[in-house]
Amino acid sequence: MIVDASPLCSNDQSLEAVKNKHAKTVQAKLKSSLKRKFEYIFEGVAKSGKQTRLNNIYTELYITEGDSERVNNEHEVWQIETASRTQTTQDTAINCNDIFQPLPGQETPIRTVLTKGIAGIGKTVSVQKFILDWAEGKANQDVCFMFVLPFRELNLINDEEYSLLGLLHVFHPETRGIENIESDVDKVLFIFDGLDESRLPLSFQRNKILTDVTKKSTVDVLLTNLIKGNLLPSALLWITSRPAAANQISPEYIHRLTEIRGFNDSQKEEYFRRRFSDENLASRIISHIKSSRSLYIMCHIPVFCWISATVLERPIEEIPKTLTGMYSHFLLIQTTFKNKKYQERDERDPQRLLEVEKENILKLGQLAFEHLENGNNMFYEEDLRKCGIDVTEASVYSGVCTEIFKEESMLYQKKVYCFVHLSIQEYLAALYVSLSYTSKDLKGLKGIVGRISKATELSLYDLHKRAVRKALNSSNGHLDLFLRFLLGLSLDSNKKLLQGLLTETGSNSESIKKTVEYIIGLKRRDPSPERCINLFHCLTELNNDSLEKKVQKYMSLDGSTVKKISTAHCSALAYMLLMSKEVLDEFDLRKYNTTDEGRRRLVPIVKYSKKALLANCNLTKKSFEIVASALQSVTSPLRELDLSFNQLEDLVVKLLVAALKSPCCKLQTLKFRQCNLTAAFCEDLASVLRSHHSELRELELRDNDLQDSGVRALSAGLEDPHCKLQRLGLSGCLVTKRGCASLASALRSNPSHLRELDLRYNHPGASGVKVLSVGVENPSFKLETLLVDHRGEIRLKPGLRKCKSQLNLDPNTVSEKLSLSEEGRKVTHTPGREQPCPDHPERFDSIPQVLCREGLSGTRCYWEAEWSGGGAVIGVAYKGIGRKGKGADCQLGHNDKSWSLRCFNRSYSACHNRNSTALPVPSSRSRRVGVYLDWPAGTLSFYSVSSDTLTLLHTFHTTFTQPLYPGFWVDGNSSVSLCMLG
Repeated sequence: MIVDASPLCSNDQSLEAVKNKHAKTVQAKLKSSLKRKFEYIFEGVAKSGKQTRLNNIYTELYITEGDSERVNNEHEVWQIETASRTQTTQDTAINCNDIFQPLPGQETPIRTVLTKGIAGIGKTVSVQKFILDWAEGKANQDVCFMFVLPFRELNLINDEEYSLLGLLHVFHPETRGIENIESDVDKVLFIFDGLDESRLPLSFQRNKILTDVTKKSTVDVLLTNLIKGNLLPSALLWITSRPAAANQISPEYIHRLTEIRGFNDSQKEEYFRRRFSDENLASRIISHIKSSRSLYIMCHIPVFCWISATVLERPIEEIPKTLTGMYSHFLLIQTTFKNKKYQERDERDPQRLLEVEKENILKLGQLAFEHLENGNNMFYEEDLRKCGIDVTEASVYSGVCTEIFKEESMLYQKKVYCFVHLSIQEYLAALYVSLSYTSKDLKGLKGIVGRISKATELSLYDLHKRAVRKALNSSNGHLDLFLRFLLGLSLDSNKKLLQGLLTETGSNSESIKKTVEYIIGLKRRDPSPERCINLFHCLTELNNDSLEKKVQKYMSLDGSTVKKISTAHCSALAYMLLMSKEVLDEFDLRKYNTTDEGRRRLVPIVKYSKKALLANCNLTKKSFEIVASALQSVTSPLRELDLSFNQLEDLVVKLLVAALKSPCCKLQTLKFRQCNLTAAFCEDLASVLRSHHSELRELELRDNDLQDSGVRALSAGLEDPHCKLQRLGLSGCLVTKRGCASLASALRSNPSHLRELDLRYNHPGASGVKVLSVGVENPSFKLETLLVDHRGEIRLKPGLRKCKSQLNLDPNTVSEKLSLSEEGRKVTHTPGREQPCPDHPERFDSIPQVLCREGLSGTRCYWEAEWSGGGAVIGVAYKGIGRKGKGADCQLGHNDKSWSLRCFNRSYSACHNRNSTALPVPSSRSRRVGVYLDWPAGTLSFYSVSSDTLTLLHTFHTTFTQPLYPGFWVDGNSSVSLCMLG
């Protein structure tokens, strides 16, 4: 800090002393000013004198380092929903006063912190507490000066030019004695609150470079150069923003990203207990909030806790259980206060109160609705005038009703207005549309229903239907909460509460019934998960629990025995399970009779499951991110995870390995059967086994071509004393005697844990079996079971061909409509050319079908067949499949004795017992099909084969009880050939 020193000072020491003394004087004035400004929080009615000391009411918020990586273009209510389920994950929590302190192991100094958080989550209050603690000498005393420059105030001077020093003098007149700033001498911190409210362009690329703090320029140029580090490169910066606006600043200029998640569950309770000295009242309110899922979720937002406390601390005839009910009570309370305090009337009739205030509320509603569409939540005088709001009147109204509409004095006494929270704007917008409907005001309805000639032509059901459509068509869900409120306001209970406003007579029950039916019908069209869950909430606002009952009924059934459920119902099912936080003993994703997309929407249930079976579910990267999140959750009950038959790309592997290394991961059983894993994966897996906190006891890696190099890498983990693995499955992994030697060495180094080693379908040779058998015979080893059967050199073929089977068509089963050729390896159907065949009890007498001679059981088998012509059915059957007639008992896939893949030029499907699953036609247009039968494991898989690349089409999971005979149905002018495998 350089100041204007007295000319009487003749040496450097005395000059420095004067500078320090002057700096401390300015600092003291600044601290005093900031303390006066921020020591009170206006939790109630700001200008009525009800103030609360921030230190008395402040409840620590949940702040984490990093980003939850939610999609920031979604309505923030969904970020609340996500937060309510993700605060148990292993996030790095940060105290508000420590946001500039490096974490253990971090060496890079932190210059710029960007803190994200949804509207009302507590960003500004956190800033206020941070400043107050500094001003009171409680924290960050190494900071010499703290400058607060909110974006909403910077907006008012964005066309004017200042030097950086001049700008500080405007915002903090106490600093006028400072003529220059040397931030490398004294630590200076700038706080920019509310990036989402900024109307500055922040042109980082186009703005000129500025390094002189005394040179004038626009506010935008000053800010971009300060953020980039051209101005005061050693100054600290703290910027807060709602998520959608955070990308205005490039990540390269941010040294720490934090996120305010609001109140976690324990902090919600702490808030209410600190708010009310009456413990019984606090407990009653907490109990009621917990009884309503939607209210409990919204209490992640501190502002909503305010609203709930305001409503529930008063005696109410009927306690609200919906959002609409809560906000309607809140509006009534604020209107009552305005009447009592400022109109000096003691009107006790709620209906009369609302009639008096109807015009004001209508104007605020119009402002709320017209700006909701454009995403505006900050309003200036010209915005108010357009809605017929007198600026003086607005000042009075905001003065008596801060919880609804807030006025703030900015620089030079300019005013800016906002609703205290986005949800209040959405509620008033919905109320405005409802009032417009009851008064048949076409202007107010136009934004929802478009052009209509007469308002009387519009029924309430029509209004609801058009509002639902408009909300569903929103790409970011900005009308989701508005829609909930609009539907909720049509209930008789809310109409009764607001009868001074909603003057419509008669019941809406018939329209509501039709709206409910319409919403349930929409769910069959499979909108996005967020829109699905919002429709679920809409039904709640309409006091309809039909969907919830339907989902609960489904949960009580075996999913595989009921009819197919839509992706929308999957969204609702996942949502209900997550919100209930009920822990499932087993979550088998395969059992749910739905589409791949439906199953993907169910994946989040893994977070509350002890055992998760996600095999063969065509999972996406997003699905694996959810699984990884569950593995790292502090409270996750997950102990067994099966990810078999999912193709794991490199990014997914790294994601899963990082999760498995987490200190919070308590997984004991992990299965990666046939996941296309390579030797490189084994190196990562070895690092997991070496981790001192790993609790893995069983690891299944069968049918992955790991080879000896992979086994050698894995053995480096097995030999570590921290490894407590008890069972290892390496069946069909291309292991030879060299891999066995690596495993034997690992067992000698760490003999105390491994009890079972599965090396079936490999080629260990006699020497490999011998070196491992020593482990079974040695009493100091714990190895009890060594499986090495089905071995031989053929097992070194890559992929499934290591299990190839030689098949032949059985002439005793072939239909007379078919002909065999190529030494019994090809079957052809040529209509009109029937081949007389001797009678045989196993022959198909009416269906163009044939079975193979070989019955397969007790082992793994793989074969390929190629079809041509119009189509064919490729399958397997028990010997007891019907042979006489054309009934379902004879057709492959149409009974409980057979399983099949139906292949036609324009359609593929998998069939068993008359249940058919449509499949995509292979993109390669290949007509070669691979069939893999693992009889002991109960799986039958069909693949499309193209240039030796296998693409999984479908897998059946069952328990086989008899030998299975490969078979084929052949369409007219078509043929099927068994392929020779090398």
